[in-house]
Amino acid sequence: MKSTNTPQYRALLDRLIAARKAGGLSQAELASRLGRPQSFVAKIEIGERRLDVIEFLELARILGVTPASVLENLS
Repeated sequence: MKSTNTPQYRALLDRLIAARKAGGLSQAELASRLGRPQSFVAKIEIGERRLDVIEFLELARILGVTPASVLENLS
């Protein structure tokens, strides 16, 4: 099983998506802040592209959430 298909990873993505929406950002706006194309964010959000730790930390920073709050109770 791919690690992007686990319930925990899906929950992580759902929390990042919720944070993006709560911040009023579209995928395109988030991508622009990351210096990436919109497809980069879309592929992450659908689980097609796996986030590495550094990308996760950058996303959390831009979204204004602490990494710990996103990861809390995922296990």
